[in-house]
Amino acid sequence: MDEAVAAARGAARTQVRPRRRASVAGVIGELLITAGVIVLLYVVWQLWVGDMIYGAERNASGSAQSELWQEQWQQQNPGATAPSPAPTDQASPVTAPPPVLAEPADAEKFAVMHIPRFGSDYAVEMAGGVSRPRTLDPIGIGHYPGTAMPGQPGNFALAAHRTTWGKPFNRIADLHVGDAIVVETPDGWYTYRFRTLEYVRPDAVEVLLPVPQVKDVPAGTAYITMTSCSPMYAMTERIVAYGVFESFTPRSAGEPASLQAVA
Repeated sequence: MDEAVAAARGAARTQVRPRRRASVAGVIGELLITAGVIVLLYVVWQLWVGDMIYGAERNASGSAQSELWQEQWQQQNPGATAPSPAPTDQASPVTAPPPVLAEPADAEKFAVMHIPRFGSDYAVEMAGGVSRPRTLDPIGIGHYPGTAMPGQPGNFALAAHRTTWGKPFNRIADLHVGDAIVVETPDGWYTYRFRTLEYVRPDAVEVLLPVPQVKDVPAGTAYITMTSCSPMYAMTERIVAYGVFESFTPRSAGEPASLQAVA
């Protein structure tokens, strides 16, 4: 009997163990792990999920603006029907002298960019200025103040994110020579053709000259310059895409063939 009682007491002592106190180091470690998971989730959201949402919002907003301009044109021209887009092999598309646009104020929207190489749904609004809080983050593509406007001799210089906030210039390195870069305004479409890429230092302001990278030379040609960060997720360099103006298509002539999808 005594042996049985002793065995029971021993078993009870074995089963009832004192609770271990949590050490300060253990609590801090768990908090750091939790914080790390939260940061990781935020990074995933910001770099992928958030970008997908922002990108879709940018394209939807740009497409809505295009539709509004078309509706306004039809209201101002009752009974008129804009022709269908010209076939890509048409020898002489309908063009006209490019209208001269006033330089937009800071964060003032003035155009929508279409780049068929980036997808048929690519339609990003453009506004004056290149500051992050007023133009690049909330709108998309910014125009460098003091540079030329679409279709005019000189350098129509732009900036946009390559990562985050919808990343309008994410695929800038995918452009092929001859790809169309189309700037739509209420009057019609300005078509540029991509020519070359260049990587420069962040302080290389020569890319904004009237003739990019060439000092003290008056511009006789209309250029487009698109700048963004390089490499991705860093700001050690700038990637720069250059193009040359090809033509202006008035809204009365219908969408230009340059807007058609590329293979």
